[in-house]
Amino acid sequence: MLLRMAVCARLCGAGQSRRCRRRQRHSQPHQDSDSDMDMDEEEEEERVVGKTKDEPDGGSSCHSSGAGVLGSGASAGPPHPQSLLDLPPELLVEIFSSLPGTALPNLALVCKKFRQILNTETIWRRRCTEEFGMRDDLRKMEILGMSSRDLYVKRVNPQVKSGRFMKLLPDYEHMDYRDVYTHLLHPYRHILGLWQPDIGPYGGLLNVVVDGLFIIGWMYLPPHDPRVEDPMRRRPLFRIHMWEKNKAAVECMYGHKGPHKGDIQTVKKDEFSTKCNQTDHHRMPGGRQEEFRTWLEEEWGRTLEDIFHEHMQELILMKFIYTSQYDNCLTYRRIYLPPCLPSDLLQPGLFKGTYGSHGLEIIMLSFHGSKAKATKLTGDPNVPAGQLTLEIDLNRPVRLPDLEHQRSIEELSRLVLGVHEEAQRGPQSRDAPSETAEGSDSAPPAGAEDVEPGAAASEAQPFVLPLGVMARNEVYPRTCKMCFYGTGLIAGHGFTSPERTPGLFVLFDDDHFGFIWLELKSFSLYSRLTDQLSHAQAPTLERFEAMLRNMQSWTS
Repeated sequence: MLLRMAVCARLCGAGQSRRCRRRQRHSQPHQDSDSDMDMDEEEEEERVVGKTKDEPDGGSSCHSSGAGVLGSGASAGPPHPQSLLDLPPELLVEIFSSLPGTALPNLALVCKKFRQILNTETIWRRRCTEEFGMRDDLRKMEILGMSSRDLYVKRVNPQVKSGRFMKLLPDYEHMDYRDVYTHLLHPYRHILGLWQPDIGPYGGLLNVVVDGLFIIGWMYLPPHDPRVEDPMRRRPLFRIHMWEKNKAAVECMYGHKGPHKGDIQTVKKDEFSTKCNQTDHHRMPGGRQEEFRTWLEEEWGRTLEDIFHEHMQELILMKFIYTSQYDNCLTYRRIYLPPCLPSDLLQPGLFKGTYGSHGLEIIMLSFHGSKAKATKLTGDPNVPAGQLTLEIDLNRPVRLPDLEHQRSIEELSRLVLGVHEEAQRGPQSRDAPSETAEGSDSAPPAGAEDVEPGAAASEAQPFVLPLGVMARNEVYPRTCKMCFYGTGLIAGHGFTSPERTPGLFVLFDDDHFGFIWLELKSFSLYSRLTDQLSHAQAPTLERFEAMLRNMQSWTS
């Protein structure tokens, strides 16, 4: 309280500021030495303002000075500034820099002095940094994550009949941080964060970030199948930047001819659309065949001749035809990262996993009490994006048998199906003996029985896939920490006849897990997405739950 009163005394006290008195003293050289001594004593008293009562050099004088100023104003202490207007400019800059950028325009209406101080670059640079994470210096611009192909475009000069490269960046010499904040960062702040594009069953993951002096929409693509450990691939879909001093330009980045004119429209809250105004930049000289070959190499990292499976060829061609319809206009809906609680089995987040002939897909792992749920962010014609691909019952851990019995798909099926039948009967069946264990001719192998929640060993135990279970990636962890009963969603083409089928959730470590689909005799391996994703946290748990429900309704 004493410190707060001292600050008030410093801001609201009577008299001129120390800087003003210094200038006045220097402008009067014939002043006697007694006056100079009085001035020095006043400055010394100002320096102790704000110290607490515990400090040895005058907490009590600070209190009495503050009390005098806050009272009748007839204090016997030294004079102080009467208002913010009397503070030195450098102190006002520090105060204004701490205010949100949205409050500064109203502050500029107070007086001419405030308006002039608010033109200081330091204030707006700090707002750009603290509110939007902008790290680049306008005077030493470095564009991170942008290739030279994105920054330059080749233009042909017909007069000299030679190619020249023209930089596609504006001249920032006459631009300041206030322009960037006012005309770029603040107007487009609502589109920062994670979004899911509406591309039918395929979905996607878009991350809109402040990248250097740009706002860039990066489409995140999984690694090429089946390299689940590889980092995510990124492709810029659009960018926004200051083209003129008072105007931001939107450019489409799709295609292979460089940036071109685009547009962004905010449809409603948590939803926006992008539109390309020059779709001819998306076309290639060789027509659709060249576009397909280029897309296939980028999407799958191979040529059509390398893909011998006829069904897989059909799926790839179908995806190319479908997604090509959205190259000129796309709608995006906001998504959030799942909240993390201390009781969670592992840190929730985004993972990339193998899905058979559909390739790698992105899922979101979240925890809901005794359930763990994996929701698809990218999907396929069978199970589209937004659907609940995995649901794990954390109240039903499974203890694996020894390695010899793990290699038998029959033993694993008997073990998991026994838990499945128990789960179908309801929670009351947990205390009842398992039918599988009672009705079988032979007793289950040692360690195959269920264990109570929390009793499963957290130390590593040997793990091997059963013979006959297909795995896209033969390189998988050979030890695991815990296993749980769960179900996976399967469906026919066009999401027909969807059903949940039993399987085994295998936790390898904090960044890897797997799922054995018993009915499909298939294994999916998931690896954590480690990219830093900003502006993506859910405001509340309720908002996250509502988002999950909406995602399922988008593709149901």
